[in-house]
Amino acid sequence: MGNIIVWLVILGAFGWMAFNYFRIRKAAKFVDNATFEELIRKGQLIDLREPAEFHAKHILGARNIPSTQLKLSLAALRKDKPILLYENSRSSRVTNAALYLKKQGYTDIYVLSYGLDSWNGKVKKDA
Repeated sequence: MGNIIVWLVILGAFGWMAFNYFRIRKAAKFVDNATFEELIRKGQLIDLREPAEFHAKHILGARNIPSTQLKLSLAALRKDKPILLYENSRSSRVTNAALYLKKQGYTDIYVLSYGLDSWNGKVKKDA
């Protein structure tokens, strides 16, 4: 009986992880550095980190809309242009932001696969 419960818990955990994986894949496209850089020219580049992190270093041309302020900043985002999101690494902040934007009717959402930590394009740093 104990083994059955353990296996049910393990199966449930894997099921939950699979559900979340497919849910985020449906909301946003995860892209590599080269694709992300191509999309920057025609999209809205959003840095989801807090202002202090943004000012220390960010991708050139990015706007800072912290994930905690996203709901208040929807009016600043256009639905007819791609939205490009990034964070330091792939965290729950970028996942939650993509899911929220999808729920609000935004359809063209891209996420930098491994975040700013793996970015090799142009950045702006504070001195």
